Amino acid sequence: MSGVGGAASRVGDWAFKAFTAGLGVATIYLTATFSVNVYRGLSWHNAQSEYMQLFFSKVYDNFVCQ
Repeated sequence: MSGVGGAASRVGDWAFKAFTAGLGVATIYLTATFSVNVYRGLSWHNAQSEYMQLFFSKVYDNFVCQ
C-alpha cells in the first residue's frame, strides 16, 4: 500500500509544481503587458497634451491677440 501513497504524493507534488510554475509565468506576462500599457498610455497622454497646447496657443493667437 505504501507504493500507491507514494505515487499519489509524487503526482500531487508535480501538480503543485506545475500550478506554481503557471502562476509564475502568468505573473511575468501580466507584469510585462502592464508595463507596455503604461508606456503606451503615457505616450498617448503626452501626444494629446502637445496637441492641446498647440490648439490653444493658436486659438489664443487668433482671438485674443487681434
